[in-house]
Amino acid sequence: MAGLTAGGSLLEARGLYARYGLSRVLFDVNLHVRPGEAVGLLGRNGAGKSTTLKAITGLVSPAAGEVIFAGGAIHGRPPHEIARKGIGYVPQERRIFPELSVWENLEVGRRPCPPGRVAWDVRRIVALFPALESLLHRTGGSLSGGEQQMLAIARTLFGNPRLLLLDEPSEGLAPVVVRALAEQILRLKRDGMTLLLSEQNLHFTTQVCDRVYILERGHIQYEGGMADLLAGSAVRRRYLMV
Repeated sequence: MAGLTAGGSLLEARGLYARYGLSRVLFDVNLHVRPGEAVGLLGRNGAGKSTTLKAITGLVSPAAGEVIFAGGAIHGRPPHEIARKGIGYVPQERRIFPELSVWENLEVGRRPCPPGRVAWDVRRIVALFPALESLLHRTGGSLSGGEQQMLAIARTLFGNPRLLLLDEPSEGLAPVVVRALAEQILRLKRDGMTLLLSEQNLHFTTQVCDRVYILERGHIQYEGGMADLLAGSAVRRRYLMV
């Protein structure tokens, strides 16, 4: 299929190393995401999950290794070029503009839709996130944490990405909001969106992901399907329990 790696993946990281200054953070990270999959990056705080997403998006320059997206190399490119190729990134901090309205925040993220795909617009956004419909003229800074998370995802969708990266999407949210977010992510997946998300919340990850990688101190220590992970209590105790 056009636009995929030789192995049929939309995204592939090969031998990825990354550092902050003299501190090495990622060591020989290899992962792939196939079209239509939702893949999770699990691990404790400081395991390297966020750095992996930042290395993919160009926010951290890989010290070594390759990142292949839609059949082409993107490592070493600046973040804006990577975004234009179809990777949308929702950061852990959300980074909405507090003084702009919800509508204006959405417009900041707007990018042309590639031919042959259905563009994201306000109608599609409020169908996915009904709570945003009555908030379009409210400022971003006046929203609750859950509403801000919805807005951060919606703003990224306005860029019409082919791959959506979510960094700790459930962090700090009330359980009822986390349940709603899981349903919304599953709806995106049913509509054909490909997702890679970092998480510490195992239950949330099991609800939305097909496969997972577990990071520990910058190394991939486990790769497998959700059923295998849930059946492997020793793996969960070793890498995920606090």
